Amino acid sequence: MTKEQAILLIDMESFYASIEHVENPEYAGRPLVVSGDPNRRSGVILAACPLAKAKGIQNAERLYEAQQKCADVVVVKPQMQKYVDVSIRISKLIGEYTDLVEPYSIDEQFMDVTGSQRLFGSPRQIAHIIQERIKHEMGLRARIGIGENKILAKLACDLFAKKNKNGVHTLAKDMIELEMWPLPIGDLFGVGKKMELHFKSMGIRTIGQLAQTEGARIKEKFGLHGQVVWMSANGVDYSPVTRAAHAGRKGFGNGMTLPRDYVKKADLHVVLLELCEEVCSRARHAGKMGATISLGLNGATHVEKRSIHRQLTLPIETNITMEVFKGVNKLLERYWDGFPVRRVSVGITNLQSDQNWQMSLLDDNENRDRLSQIGYVMDQIRDRYGKVSIQRASSLTQASQLLDRSKKIGGHYK
Repeated sequence: MTKEQAILLIDMESFYASIEHVENPEYAGRPLVVSGDPNRRSGVILAACPLAKAKGIQNAERLYEAQQKCADVVVVKPQMQKYVDVSIRISKLIGEYTDLVEPYSIDEQFMDVTGSQRLFGSPRQIAHIIQERIKHEMGLRARIGIGENKILAKLACDLFAKKNKNGVHTLAKDMIELEMWPLPIGDLFGVGKKMELHFKSMGIRTIGQLAQTEGARIKEKFGLHGQVVWMSANGVDYSPVTRAAHAGRKGFGNGMTLPRDYVKKADLHVVLLELCEEVCSRARHAGKMGATISLGLNGATHVEKRSIHRQLTLPIETNITMEVFKGVNKLLERYWDGFPVRRVSVGITNLQSDQNWQMSLLDDNENRDRLSQIGYVMDQIRDRYGKVSIQRASSLTQASQLLDRSKKIGGHYK
């Protein structure tokens, strides 16, 4: 690896579960899992510590299945705000070694140390320094992959560092044929179960066999995702580590799973308006407006699963909640036939700056400006006093999910 190319991926081992072990010494030496709903046997395992994994427990399996494998497993309710705070602490720590830090998830972060080696040593030395500091200051274990680009760093971490005793591995591009290509195709990042079956039906059973297959053939069968996976098998990735990785986003969206089937249009209006408020608030915070409105509904009847996803484009870009809601309601009226709804989502795309308002000869421009300003003022109030400090009257009805959602981060309670 040359000094011009040095990317690290910092991945925290069993992040949620490890934090709970650190903060609860009484659980030391005991298998522990963080479950989405410990009070229900149907809860899902969000994180399992290494001791729990040794018992066969896996992330994303049902809690009752985990308890069958290990009856004395400690079950802890997730506290998302605490995990977010620790993730931010880790970001600040690794930011002391480079200003090029890109969060990949709450427990994974890329860092480009190309320009840091004169100050802190080789990429491997920097990796060990960071690993030791995280362990000393937070009591957590980090696994670190090192590569010439982001995909090599990711693969180094997932395929090798997680299995190494010291938790650090370097995957150089000129070593992938020896180290990575013999591995099963299912081990490659981006290859899911269905894709793995398709590859095997094509006679592709190892990463090397995929890498040596003509790229055009893979793209023709799997589209753009297939091309990306083929590039990964060859260790190719042109995306830089950047602090502005999410700045060029194409849209804003939000969804929620409902606590019961919603079958009344009035009840759907309540939750859809709340989602429109959230989406428009995020757009306003980013200084954006959107022209294309989307609605997603998922549910089931007693005989089949049902879903719709439709969109429409407004004549004028907007981030005004009621204008977006009006568009969403048009889609609801046009496409929903009354099937029970268990999940809803709303989005806006086709973004532009909120500094470029388009005037209309047919609309009340003064009133639109007033409604826009009200939205920004409501955002300021909620930013200062909380999401439920100011709310619409409809959010006081039983159909509302605003209060419950205000207690959660990423779908889980803070």
